[in-house]
Parts: sequence; structure tokens; C-alpha cells
Amino acid sequence: MKPGEYILDEEAGDILANAGRATVSLQVAHTGDRPVQVGSHFHFYEVNKALNFERRAAYGMHLNIPAGTAVRFEPGDEKVVTLVPYAGARIVYGHAGLVNGPLAPEAPTDTEGESES
Repeated sequence: MKPGEYILDEEAGDILANAGRATVSLQVAHTGDRPVQVGSHFHFYEVNKALNFERRAAYGMHLNIPAGTAVRFEPGDEKVVTLVPYAGARIVYGHAGLVNGPLAPEAPTDTEGESES
């Protein structure tokens, strides 16, 4: 065995993260002039304002990608991302400082960086 090596049960099949959880897919357009990278557990509602999308739909959600990975948006990029709700206590601190505590049942109505679609 090597440090960091995983030995998986091949008979168990694939490991599925977030299986059976509700997800939302959103079209995101990067309107800025610098690359933006969003990590797997960043509250997507609070990402860089140069990313234009239906921000209220992202409230309480993060990217549905493996932990420790990220999605990179180059200037002018448009892509669809899939989000999954936070589980557990649903408490969010840091990021852009828009929540800093328990998530409310609904997103605030004064949302910047939201697409008009």
C-alpha cells in the first residue's frame, strides 16, 4: 500500500455521490475579464458577481462535483452547472458574507448578478 492509495471493493460497483438528491441545472455566463474558479463546496449563490445566472435558484446549493474539485469559467464562457442543496445543519459562513449563519427557507429578494431570464 502507498500513502494516499485507495483500495476499493471492485464488486461493490461505482461510488455515487449525492445519489437520489434533488439537483438544479443552471446556465451560467461569465461576463468578466478574468477567469473565475468555483470550488465544490462554495455556496453558489455567493459566487463572483461576474457570473450571470438565476442566482436565487442557487440559494442554499453548491456544485454537484467531487469534493476538492472546481469548475473554471474563462471570460465569455457559458456553461450549464448542476447544483445540489447543502445537507446537514445547512449553516453557511464566509464566502461573500451574504448568509453567515443558517440558511433561510428562501433566497433574499435583493439579488445582484442575477440574469434577467
